[in-house]
Amino acid sequence: MSKPLLIKALTRRQLLRLTPGLLPLRADAETPLSIRPDEALRFPQDFGAHPAYRTEWWYITGHVQSPQIKQPLGFQITFFRSRVDTAQASGSRFATRQLVFAHAALSDVDQGKLMHDQRIARVGFGLSDAAQGDTRIHLRDWTLQRSGDATHSVYQSHVAARDFTLDLRFTQTQPVLLQGEAGFSRKAPGTRYASHYYTQPQLQVQGRIQYNPAGKPQTLDVQGRAWLDHEWGENLLAPEAIGWDWIGINLQSGATLTAFRLRRQDGSTLWSGGSLRLPGQASHTLRNSEVRFTPGRIWASPATGARYPVEWTIDLPGARYTLRARFDQQELDSRLSTGNVYWEGLSELCDAQGQVIGSGYLEMTGYVSAMTL
Repeated sequence: MSKPLLIKALTRRQLLRLTPGLLPLRADAETPLSIRPDEALRFPQDFGAHPAYRTEWWYITGHVQSPQIKQPLGFQITFFRSRVDTAQASGSRFATRQLVFAHAALSDVDQGKLMHDQRIARVGFGLSDAAQGDTRIHLRDWTLQRSGDATHSVYQSHVAARDFTLDLRFTQTQPVLLQGEAGFSRKAPGTRYASHYYTQPQLQVQGRIQYNPAGKPQTLDVQGRAWLDHEWGENLLAPEAIGWDWIGINLQSGATLTAFRLRRQDGSTLWSGGSLRLPGQASHTLRNSEVRFTPGRIWASPATGARYPVEWTIDLPGARYTLRARFDQQELDSRLSTGNVYWEGLSELCDAQGQVIGSGYLEMTGYVSAMTL
């Protein structure tokens, strides 16, 4: 479902630090919008931000290679935008109406090590912004920007994290993939819990990564493949859903696979969905009844005690796949920004014969505590 990671309520201290001039919401304030299935997505406008909605994110994951390393590096770059409801009616120019969060991670398969950084800032005053009309986002010196026409997107991102720096360029190689019903993605029965959701799969990646494997500074010229999700909405999580399991996979054949499920407290599936697009063909939307996640091997986090299935059997109509993490310890603690702990890591997809046929990311949320968006 994409990287719905999202935005848990901030603590009172965090809000006070980020929102000077905050005033209570007036009774006559504008009613929040709802995502509707009859709203067509339009580009390039919908590449940009949608500040009227409560929650939004741009999420890029991928893997890259370099002659200097044996195994690929995985990476995540995510920008979140969150509407601050209590400030919407304030007349003060100092009131914080929007917040931007950012996460970045680098998965070093050779070392079995995850590096992670996070940021948060209010929109305005040069601290952060998520522009409308096209993808132009910054949080201090972390950036993501799109150029080109609506069918030939090129994204550029710069992230200078604590333990690594990413300077990467992402070039579109396939048409935009509208998830769900022409971009309307249900997250529960009915239409109340849904998002607008599209994907840019099979992005070509080129650029440079700097980091310190085994304490030795290294600069790598890299290339590979990436996946971008952009999703926004007002109500993304039904009350009975505590979290989700999600995969976004670029297959070696050029096909793309999205699959997700929303989980109840007892581990059962509340809702599931996804898409499968074969090279040169229209995307097939996977219905709720067509996706089944079965957990396999479990990894217990020494940091949080959470028990994550790091291997899954995924059943789709006429096909069975195995999804397995490239290494176990890819848990991210983002309690200083979004307030959540989740598992997000580089993984590989295998066919029924055990052959690796694709690479991408697995995300699992709600294993430490229930997600709150």
